[in-house]
Amino acid sequence: MVNKKIARNIPLHIMMLPAFLLVLVYCYVPMVGVVIAFQRFLPGRGLFGSKWIGWENFRYLLDMPDMMQVLWNTLSIATMKIVVGEIVPIVVALMLNEVRQIWFKRTVQTLIYFPYFLSWVILGGVLIDILSPSHGIVNQMLGWFGIEPIFFLGSNAWFPSTMVVSHVWKEFGFATVVYLAALTSINPSLYEAAVIDGANRWKQTLHITLPGMVPIILLMTTLSLGNVLNVGFDQIFNLYSPSVYQSGDIIDTLVFRIGLQNAQYGVATAVGLFKSVVSLLLISTAYAVSYRMANHRIF
Repeated sequence: MVNKKIARNIPLHIMMLPAFLLVLVYCYVPMVGVVIAFQRFLPGRGLFGSKWIGWENFRYLLDMPDMMQVLWNTLSIATMKIVVGEIVPIVVALMLNEVRQIWFKRTVQTLIYFPYFLSWVILGGVLIDILSPSHGIVNQMLGWFGIEPIFFLGSNAWFPSTMVVSHVWKEFGFATVVYLAALTSINPSLYEAAVIDGANRWKQTLHITLPGMVPIILLMTTLSLGNVLNVGFDQIFNLYSPSVYQSGDIIDTLVFRIGLQNAQYGVATAVGLFKSVVSLLLISTAYAVSYRMANHRIF
């Protein structure tokens, strides 16, 4: 019986083999390079010829004068992205779920989903033009109301919120589609019973729709917490400048300057290892909490 079951699943395992090899080659083999975090790495000497210095790179990292500010920028921007990035697609999905004109619903889905496929290199140039204090359309519209031009990408007061809004604008279309798919799994008979009991649309949403979306909301939030330190290098690198380092410099951009521009590969690897460990702890904690509070498991 066991041999028949194994034989029946052999084609499935063969189908998984290419994906397994890709993950092995591109995700696990490079993990050997983690040892660079504990070395004074010199490219000429290679991975096994560089001097072992233990925790020295981590001490150097913590002693950097800007490290605490960079860590705060990373956590604050990431937290705002996670919170706003969860609320907006949920609200939009609930609103689209109430639309009865299929053509309008599909048109809106396409329009809000389109920015998700564009890279930040393209969107960065678009945002720089749109938010320009001299000729950008946003500041021109603000001028109609007598508001002075705002330097969204050059002001420490405005840069973090600009990053959050632009990130949500680009990404919320994908999450909206996920939540709309989750809505289709809710049993329609629950709504019929609620109508018989006299529940209006708001009460149906509050007592049926939102509880039905809880599992996928927990899943999306858990996955987001695993990337809390990955604020979005592509976005910030294409939009920030030295004038907003105080509020916009994050761990990834710091690693770029240290590792590639200053050739301090050991310190840059130490930062990456630190990020990975923190992300692992956060996603494990979030998974455990969601399992205990909502009895929700991913695996």
